[in-house]
Amino acid sequence: MLFKGDDAKKRGAKALPLLPLRDIIVFPHMVVPLFVGREKSVTALERAMAEEKVIVLSAQQRAKTNDPTPDEIFAVGTVGTIIQLLRLPDGTVKVLVEGKRRARITKWIETDTCFSVEVQGLAEEEPDTEGEEARTELEALLRSVHQTFETYVKLNKRIPPEMLISVQTIEQPSRLADTIAGALGLKLADKQALLEECKAQKRLEKLLELMQAEIDVLQVEKKIRSRVKKQMEKTQKEYYLNEQMQAIQKELGERDEFKNEIVELEEKIKGKAMSAEAKSRLGKELKKLKMMSPMSAEATVVRNYIDWVLALPWEDKTQDKLDIKEASDILDEDHYGLQKVKERVLEYLSVQALVKKLRGPILCLVGPPGVGKTSLAKSIARATGRKFVRLSLGGVRDEAEIRGHRRTYIGALPGKLVQSLRKAGSNNPVFLLDEIDKMSTDFRGDPASALLEVLDPEQNASFNDHYLDLDYDLSDVMFIATANTLQSIPAPLIDRMEIIQLPSYTEWEKVSIAKKYLVPKEKAANGVEDVDIEIDDDALRSVIHHYTREAGVRNLEREIGTILRKIAKEVVAQKDGPVPSEGGKLVFRVTAQSVPKYLDVHKVPAHRAEEKDEIGLVNGLAWTSVGGVVLPVEVAVMPGKGKVTLTGKLGETMQESAHAAMSYIRSRSGALNLDRDFHSKIDVHVHFPDPFGSGTDGPSAGITMATALASALLRIPARRDVAMTGEISLRGRVMPIGGLKEKVLAAHRIGIKTLILPRVNRKDLRELPKGVLKAINFIAVDHMDEVLRNALVLPRPNDFLAAPSAAIDWRTPLGEAPSAPAPVDEPATTH
Repeated sequence: MLFKGDDAKKRGAKALPLLPLRDIIVFPHMVVPLFVGREKSVTALERAMAEEKVIVLSAQQRAKTNDPTPDEIFAVGTVGTIIQLLRLPDGTVKVLVEGKRRARITKWIETDTCFSVEVQGLAEEEPDTEGEEARTELEALLRSVHQTFETYVKLNKRIPPEMLISVQTIEQPSRLADTIAGALGLKLADKQALLEECKAQKRLEKLLELMQAEIDVLQVEKKIRSRVKKQMEKTQKEYYLNEQMQAIQKELGERDEFKNEIVELEEKIKGKAMSAEAKSRLGKELKKLKMMSPMSAEATVVRNYIDWVLALPWEDKTQDKLDIKEASDILDEDHYGLQKVKERVLEYLSVQALVKKLRGPILCLVGPPGVGKTSLAKSIARATGRKFVRLSLGGVRDEAEIRGHRRTYIGALPGKLVQSLRKAGSNNPVFLLDEIDKMSTDFRGDPASALLEVLDPEQNASFNDHYLDLDYDLSDVMFIATANTLQSIPAPLIDRMEIIQLPSYTEWEKVSIAKKYLVPKEKAANGVEDVDIEIDDDALRSVIHHYTREAGVRNLEREIGTILRKIAKEVVAQKDGPVPSEGGKLVFRVTAQSVPKYLDVHKVPAHRAEEKDEIGLVNGLAWTSVGGVVLPVEVAVMPGKGKVTLTGKLGETMQESAHAAMSYIRSRSGALNLDRDFHSKIDVHVHFPDPFGSGTDGPSAGITMATALASALLRIPARRDVAMTGEISLRGRVMPIGGLKEKVLAAHRIGIKTLILPRVNRKDLRELPKGVLKAINFIAVDHMDEVLRNALVLPRPNDFLAAPSAAIDWRTPLGEAPSAPAPVDEPATTH
């Protein structure tokens, strides 16, 4: 025998039979059963049994090779002992072998019956345990191997739990590595590498790495198995429930649910009032549906289409309330003022009462935020007895939002217009297109262009949605659009709508709205309806002036809500202010003096007229998104080379107006006693201080800038109690402007006594309250010369610019000698 006892007892080399193995590596201390069928392998076993039952076990490099050569067998194998051999009836042999030690084949001995080899034993190298650090490292490695193997056993169900117990009892590192390596389901190459490694510590480290990789794979396999199991359970459950449902339906006589559904759809189509085109289309779609499998995706698309067409209110209408008196009362009850809009609605109802068919009006309510555009549309629906639907167009940039998607797209749906009509359940609702000026355009189309058909009374009787692909009659719908400004709405779309301007509210209107609507509404919202609360008119005016700055009443409503919440807190606490009245209720009186107690310091800075006349400072008027504002214009003149600087939040139109005003002053230099080349010796700075940050742009500040320039260049103060609005031409003509009502109200709020406006705009004064007309002196002008006569502080204003030359000195009072003109190369006094 080659190996027996220690290495010191080795005898001379002896040839041993070799058993080539397929897909298996036998490690030392490993007992494994083998089934042998090849003739050479059986002969090797018989030879080993005849001698000392010792045999060399080495794996083939390729398992499919039936007659391997020495080069196709690994050189390192295991010397083992045959424990038991059993011959089976089919000629194969079952043998139980136990690995003893590693060995390297050193010589192949030729023989025809079996493989015989001479081997050299490979000595095992146990880990170094000298030194505390080495022992600690070895202990950590052994623990890691044990823990990792335990995790592997829990994941791999093919390894019996008893194997884990037997491994835990092994203390020798070399034997531990071989035992675990034999149990793992590793690749043949990995196992052979472990077998060839003689150093136990390196073998353990490599084994740990291989186990970690196997654990990762097993965890993924576990997740997959779990997911597949759940899916199979769900499928089996659904199948079981479907079978039960079919069985129940058979018992009830409902054997074919799909056929019953087709019959139900046929009855709905027959009973639904719709256009002939829609009935014909549904008939074709239903015919296609009958020939489809009910579980197919296309059948679902067809079914959804039929459901959408059937759900639309083709002929379903609400009866209009044609009582003009009742409608007028409802509109007055919900909104204060707004006479133009109310009158237009009453006109529509009056004509509707006289004719049978009237196309629905398409109104566009244009006004600043908070003036009641959206709530007015709801009131119109209530006054006319119609359903109300609202579609917000803010930020819409996809044409399909209006006209729908074509059915060829996955997840196609009708447009928001058709969806809203289905929700309304009526063919003649009041349809609010909110924020129509906030639409935008991108690569998905232009939604504003898609609205052209919707909002055209001549075309919307045959509106065609891409999804429905049917003509739908929208002529009975009352469309109401809302916008803050018309500038961002395309001109063709504006042409299809009836524009109704909603101006900003006056101070008196805000006070009335607050008393009649806002205070009762906020009292109910804050739970103080039963509390005796009185907010007097002065308190409301204080809130309007010092805590809000808006054209509407939205912020006013918030501030009133804040006051009532503070009162609600005091009511709950029953202290700090409440005084019991005779009826036992809590009483609260909110006055102008007590408003800061509820709302803290003033939020809006006071804007009042100047205390004295200033050179180069003129009060202009502008219209912004929050209503009218007084916009002062400052001009400073300083030595320079003719540079004109414009600062402030100005748009392109305002900058053009400034250049036009400067050109007018230069053209009138002779009449103004200015040198012809005065502009080349000075620099002019025109500034629009805007403390509220509202910004403005529009053709309405030309005369204001021209007056400020004339005041600064001539060093003549401008009147502090005068404000003006109007555009200027190069020849000095005063051009008309818009938004006069808001501008006049802004001037009135700060105490302006005189207002200069274009003569063409005199007709717009009819819209102003009588109190404002009485408080302000209006001067209508046609030319810039008239503006300067009334805006500048002149001793003889009638002689100012009365002649084309300076023959009459308008600077000197009558009876005094003329004085020399002021030099223009000195800086003018500024505010």
